[in-house]
Amino acid sequence: MENRKMDLRVVKYFFLAAALVLCIRYFDVLLGAAGKLWEIAVPLTMGCVIAYVLNIIMRALERLYFPKAQKGLAQKTRRPVCIVLSLILIVAVIYLVFQLVVPELVQAIGIIGAGIPVLFEQATDWLSANAEIFPGIAEELDSLQIDWNGLGQNVLNYLKAGVGGVLNSTVSIVSSVVNSVIHFVIALIFAIYILSNKEKLSDQGKRIVRAYVKPRWRKTGRRILSTADQAFSSFIIGQMTEAVILGTLCTVGMFLCRFPYAPMIGAFIGATALIPIVGAYLGAAVGVIMIMTQDPIKAALFIVFIVVLQQLEGNLIYPKVVGSSIGLPGIWVLAAVTVGGGLLGIPGMLLGVPTAAAVYKLLAADVNERNARPAGKRKPQRSYQKEGAPVAAGGRRYSGRGNEKK
Repeated sequence: MENRKMDLRVVKYFFLAAALVLCIRYFDVLLGAAGKLWEIAVPLTMGCVIAYVLNIIMRALERLYFPKAQKGLAQKTRRPVCIVLSLILIVAVIYLVFQLVVPELVQAIGIIGAGIPVLFEQATDWLSANAEIFPGIAEELDSLQIDWNGLGQNVLNYLKAGVGGVLNSTVSIVSSVVNSVIHFVIALIFAIYILSNKEKLSDQGKRIVRAYVKPRWRKTGRRILSTADQAFSSFIIGQMTEAVILGTLCTVGMFLCRFPYAPMIGAFIGATALIPIVGAYLGAAVGVIMIMTQDPIKAALFIVFIVVLQQLEGNLIYPKVVGSSIGLPGIWVLAAVTVGGGLLGIPGMLLGVPTAAAVYKLLAADVNERNARPAGKRKPQRSYQKEGAPVAAGGRRYSGRGNEKK
């Protein structure tokens, strides 16, 4: 029996080694196949992500939509109505942010483009007037003559020359856009289907897991999924709440301080605040550039205002709203944002914090469980005696080969 188990173990390791060698040998082929499978699975993956985010809003709406109704029209229409309301709410928020940000941003870019020559000329005049302070720089600027109209014409000619290349790539751009739209539509339909039948799909998944997965693994998997779900849902709710609070405080504060572009900059900072830690600073940098086009003094005061607001947000709002909800110390939040951004960019910044929070909670629970065990506790050693063999008074088993006392 032992020899048979050993033979099976050797065969298993042999096949594993052979599979590893084949994977290394045909790594390029496997990588290409994995890329094709990922392209096919992108709409379904997007649908699962959309369904997860919509489910958070939908559950809150279902608690408000005739919560005591257990039958009748209210009970039948609760799920579809809450799905539609969730979609309308997200679309309305996105539309509001774009309506506030995009027109003002386009106008600010135009102002910046028109103001660069003026600022350069003002700087040149100031340096020329203070030639005794910067003698070398003033001489260089006096000899430097920039024809801004000619420069603009050269840029225009360059763009015209590149039109042919742009036209040649128009077909690929259009096909890419159409492909992205089709993927999004498929993902949205898949997400709506998941939300409409989430109880049924959950029950089917549990039945499949019970049929094919061992009980010990099921328990571990439930613990991991439960911790990850809690971390991600808490992070999404907390981050959205924190973004709304920060954007509102920024808008109100800018109105009180009479800064220009208050609604646009407040909405932009609120939108970028969805990226943990660094998002609000990105929005603030855009705000400084826009205010500088109108009044450099107010731009400097805006920097002071943002620093004070960020201290309030970092020490009071974020720890209370987001930090306590995900249970992750600040140093690991910064590490998660840095590593996630380095690996996947902005999506990595968004996913890094809840992922790190889930890993942190699972690791902390496992460490506490291991430390709570008694120091002298050991796993019971396996007995190699035959079942049913007689036991001596001292606990030893007789071999049954004539060593009994006569």
